[in-house]
Amino acid sequence: MRLIGREEERQRLLDLAANDSPEFVVVYGRRRVGKTFLVRETFNGTFDFAYTGIANVTTREQLAGFHQALQEYATGDLVQPRTWFEAFAQLRGIIKSRPTAQKKVIFLDEMPWMDTHKSRFLPAFEHFWNGWASGRADILLIVCGSVTSWLSNKVFQNTSGLYNRVTRRIHLKQFTLRECERYLEALGVSYHRQQIVEAYMVFGGIPFYLKEFERGVSLAQNIDRLCFGESPRFSGEFESLYASIFNRHVRHVEVVQALATKSRGLTREELACLVGFPDGGNLTRILSELEKNGFVRSYSPFSRKKRGRLFQLVDHFTLFWLNFIRDSRQNDEHFWSHFMGSGGYHAWSGYAFEQVCLSHVEQIKRKLGITGVLTRVCAWSGGAPGQNAQIDLLIERGDRAVNVCEMKFSAREFEIDKDYDLRLRRKLSAFADGTRTALTLIPTLVTTLGLVQNKYAGIIEQEVTLDDLFA
Repeated sequence: MRLIGREEERQRLLDLAANDSPEFVVVYGRRRVGKTFLVRETFNGTFDFAYTGIANVTTREQLAGFHQALQEYATGDLVQPRTWFEAFAQLRGIIKSRPTAQKKVIFLDEMPWMDTHKSRFLPAFEHFWNGWASGRADILLIVCGSVTSWLSNKVFQNTSGLYNRVTRRIHLKQFTLRECERYLEALGVSYHRQQIVEAYMVFGGIPFYLKEFERGVSLAQNIDRLCFGESPRFSGEFESLYASIFNRHVRHVEVVQALATKSRGLTREELACLVGFPDGGNLTRILSELEKNGFVRSYSPFSRKKRGRLFQLVDHFTLFWLNFIRDSRQNDEHFWSHFMGSGGYHAWSGYAFEQVCLSHVEQIKRKLGITGVLTRVCAWSGGAPGQNAQIDLLIERGDRAVNVCEMKFSAREFEIDKDYDLRLRRKLSAFADGTRTALTLIPTLVTTLGLVQNKYAGIIEQEVTLDDLFA
């Protein structure tokens, strides 16, 4: 499989390999997003040294694995290192023996796993970079890791030996809808765009999940095969996903389960009450780690008053798992095929499509012609007693306007009828009264196939369709 998308990230790595200064690059992002594949494909799998950390092993076992990798690149036999200082000294010797003047590319994948308990890995790594590699213009050191919280705490925010040492950061995000389309085409999986959106609603833009799709099989059948029945492909994915990223991941799972109960999100205080542990530093750390790994987003609600930030669960696969797999007591291998078209499916798809839209705000802004305008993305809920309203996507603009976005997933052109027209007008009125905003309100519809032009369609001033999300 060739590299799909990632053009900007790939070119950045190639530029760093061609310059004449030492580079310490960190490639980070959610597990399964394709960090390793990006680096290996960019350099055609050819490195001056490469090693992948091993999860859940002792320091001795980790050093044994590192020694095996060193031996592959060495010209002679090496004594197995007893410490990380010895291991990096041997790596130094291997790189120094390279006769060419071109950039030496060192790739340390899953580096957080190398930092086992009391291993002294980090001081040894600091010494390797500060005492030698940073002084050589021919060194390109690339570090990867799915444990983004470790990279943030131990590397990005390091206050000692690695303070301000990273020269480049590359945050690899999930695929956009357009990249998913290209990826599935490369796999030989032929789905039209509405089906690709539905796939995104289940799995997000995670290449690891998409590559499991079978050709010549409907989307519903692929979802059934991967998620339902007696032994689906992804039966243990949720647990392994969180366990591989977070230490004591049970607490992290409790938090995402609580966040899944409220679509708009929860404040830290509300969350503390719901999960049953004090609103202190531990919860702050967990939320920070979830956000850094892309499972949660935080935002300030639209308000002229000071209010706490809201934390919202945004990982598509987590939301799907919590909705349909966690409490499943049946082994119906055709569950999703049977469920599609039901009332429960329509309720889920409406919310899941909203999450897809939140993942593609830049595409929405491009269609609205406001990419050059200062914007703030937020949400709002409130209103007079008995008339509560909720708006899940507001784009507040620097030109004193706000796009009030309605997001509707529909198998055909969306039609506004009398009842919906009335509800929308009440929502706009509740928002204007509740916020006392002086901004111009621009009702905006984000939908799959567009809007039926009837006598009620005039309430919508701007429109975004599926093709715009694929831009």
